[in-house]
Amino acid sequence: MSTPLSETQIKDSLTALDGWRTEGDKLMKDFKFPGFREAMAFMVRVGFEAEEQGHHPEMFNVYNNVTIGLATHDAGNKVTAMDVKLAKAIDTLL
Repeated sequence: MSTPLSETQIKDSLTALDGWRTEGDKLMKDFKFPGFREAMAFMVRVGFEAEEQGHHPEMFNVYNNVTIGLATHDAGNKVTAMDVKLAKAIDTLL
């Protein structure tokens, strides 16, 4: 079972994550692309990275906008180090 990060640890982690925020018990980020095709291609790349890490995000798409939410299921849907690691990896996909 994963251990949830404290609020201080989450705030410290956010300083190293560009554009990520907390919303409830999740790390969240909104992405905007030139069009639907680019948004979907990004989501596929995120999916492959998530599968490789064995940690799967919530992803929502409306036309050229993608919103990603990260929380760890086996930690009571709280933010863990796994979420921070995946957020950093997602940012490298842009």
